[in-house]
Amino acid sequence: MEDLLIIGGLVPSLIVDQVDLPEGVEAHVGTMDLDIGLKIALLDEGRYRTLTERLRAAGFEMDTNDDGNPTRQRWAITNNAGAVTVDFLIPPSRDGDRGGKLRNIEPDFAAIIAPGLRCAFRDRKQVTLDGRTLFGEKAQREVWVCDAGAYVVLKALAFDSRGENKDAYDLFYVIRNYGTIHEVSDKLRSLLDDNEARRAVQVLERDFTDPESVGPRRVAEFVTGGPDDDMQADVVGFVSRLLRLCAYTKSP
Repeated sequence: MEDLLIIGGLVPSLIVDQVDLPEGVEAHVGTMDLDIGLKIALLDEGRYRTLTERLRAAGFEMDTNDDGNPTRQRWAITNNAGAVTVDFLIPPSRDGDRGGKLRNIEPDFAAIIAPGLRCAFRDRKQVTLDGRTLFGEKAQREVWVCDAGAYVVLKALAFDSRGENKDAYDLFYVIRNYGTIHEVSDKLRSLLDDNEARRAVQVLERDFTDPESVGPRRVAEFVTGGPDDDMQADVVGFVSRLLRLCAYTKSP
């Protein structure tokens, strides 16, 4: 478990208290897709085989895409609890690694290269999950989850790569609702010795500091289904304050 952590769209619901939300703040929409970050050491030492063995034993199989072809980086299971998918991601580690490409590990196992993922292993927290497994058993486990600073990095880079409304929403949700903006800025600032973290901050400056730019517009699209002046202004206000607290100034 030291070599794994939860990233992606499930994180906001795990690091932002969903029970005691401020007035006017809705619960995070959540997801049934689980993204797991892997340390490179897990691959280099072959210990990932324990992971794939346990997935198979639990009934997971390689998922398929819309064309019916296997997706080696995504495993899935469907039972009475519904359909759940698990995607595996690794940080870049080789010359030529590009975000979104696959690292082949076994004939039936691969991981997506995810820029910024090494930041998540620097800024993470343990969270207690208490509920029922896919098979209806009660269980409680401590799991590692990407924390707020690294999450901002990962989601900004993901937004830069694919521009999805959900990425913009997740990013803003954490900035807006994780403790105080000072806590987020402290965590993000601690990562700015990393080139990918600095690039993420540049994405925030470029795409989230004008109400009509793509970031605020796509947050509003996700939440309301269209443009929303108040929400777009809210996004700009929070992101701009985060950038000021990180002492970031735009390069000339």
